Amino acid sequence: MSEQNTAAASQSDVREASSLDVILTIGLTITLLAGSVIIFGADSSSGANQIALVIGAVTATIVGIKNGYSYKVIEQNIVDGIATALPAILILFSVGSLIGVWMLSGTVPTMIYYGLLLLDPSFFYPATCLLCAITALSIGSSWTVAGTLGIGLIGVAAGMDLSLPITAGAIISGAYFGDKMSPLSDTTNLAPAVTGIDLFTHIRHMVWTTAPSFTLALLIFVLVGVFDTPTGNPAALDTTLTTLRSEFVINPVMLLPVAVVVFMATRKFPAVASILAGVLAGVLIALIFQRDVIYQLVGETTLAPAVSILKAIWVVLFAGYTADTGDVGLDSLLSRGGMSSMLNTVWLILSAMCFGAAMEKAGVLEKLVKVLVGFSHSVGGLIATTVATCFGVNTLAADQYIAIVLPGRMYREAYRERGLHEMNLSRTLEDAGTITSPLVPWNTCGAYMAATLGVPTLAYLPFCFFNLINPFIAILYGYLNIKVTPADPAESKAEAVAIAP
Repeated sequence: MSEQNTAAASQSDVREASSLDVILTIGLTITLLAGSVIIFGADSSSGANQIALVIGAVTATIVGIKNGYSYKVIEQNIVDGIATALPAILILFSVGSLIGVWMLSGTVPTMIYYGLLLLDPSFFYPATCLLCAITALSIGSSWTVAGTLGIGLIGVAAGMDLSLPITAGAIISGAYFGDKMSPLSDTTNLAPAVTGIDLFTHIRHMVWTTAPSFTLALLIFVLVGVFDTPTGNPAALDTTLTTLRSEFVINPVMLLPVAVVVFMATRKFPAVASILAGVLAGVLIALIFQRDVIYQLVGETTLAPAVSILKAIWVVLFAGYTADTGDVGLDSLLSRGGMSSMLNTVWLILSAMCFGAAMEKAGVLEKLVKVLVGFSHSVGGLIATTVATCFGVNTLAADQYIAIVLPGRMYREAYRERGLHEMNLSRTLEDAGTITSPLVPWNTCGAYMAATLGVPTLAYLPFCFFNLINPFIAILYGYLNIKVTPADPAESKAEAVAIAP
């Protein structure tokens, strides 16, 4: 009890962060991150970004101590921030094992094989986007879609000599459309909960900005598909198909692990449980159908056969699958996965969460939002400021949930003062907070997509057409007063009576 009293006393003289604190902390971090990208390019997330974020966290901590917070309080907030990222980290490690096992089991090779046979290169990008959208809408998880269908579609694109960054953009565009509009999605439930409105009222209101954004994205993918002609040739495609058939047992049964994950996700099982079930299903399929592939991994050994098989699967789970088909390009595509492949991404997430938590506790984020509210002199300006804030929090706090909750709390009163219904705020939180999260390399979503799809965030970013268009549609609607719903006078009057003394 005495320690609590001491902690409370130590925080009694806390001061609000100043504008200089905001400029120093955010300016230094953004400068370091920009320098990281300029100097290291696509490899910036392999360590350089992490160092920039750690320096930013140290700076925010010094600012917080200067303003009256104790180091212990800031440290505890950092620990709590890391704790919020643990579910994402568990998913990452699970997906690492899933990718390796699905290579071994022939699940991904089968997806690639049938995709090469069935998908027309001219319509591959829009078909990819639409397929991922429908699947994400049914299960409510962009991460699950990327970790299942996304992996296979990336392989199909590689087999067709199509652009992997554009393919990743199509996967992410479709996955985030479905995630955003699904009543099963956690972010779709979080945004109305923060603003205090009904879930399905929130979804219906999102249709006005989301439907045109997705339609435009699909049209752009159609145009890109027309002009992005594959450089490969039929002979090379036939060689790839023949190699896949010779190395793996290819038939629809190999897709059973995908069905297991989708079924469990649809039934709202926890993400980690669904993915681990897919791992187990993949192991069983490998043991039954891909014994020759396992024996190739075992090689010469003095171990008993059963122990050798166990060792091979064990290695795939933690170190990934290593292909040896004789085709260098195909080997590079199939040699993936393992928990260890996610370690760099986890490092990035931990660094980002340390920075975001230190920024939040030091009061820098709150101060920034208050300053931004002061610049909003119209409805369009308020919505534009909300969009910018959500993207900024995604960049600075590195987590889409914070990018929904923090602006939702900070702007709720501002929307009321402008006579706007809360559904406008909840829609904008998703139009920006949910949608822009995979566009930031060190955000949990951006780090996950890059690690899972094998395409750097800055490489796929220009092709996430839905994610790029949707925030601007939201801002345009605000300035043109399109589908901006005023507050219900009856609700406002009832609320005023409720809070009257």
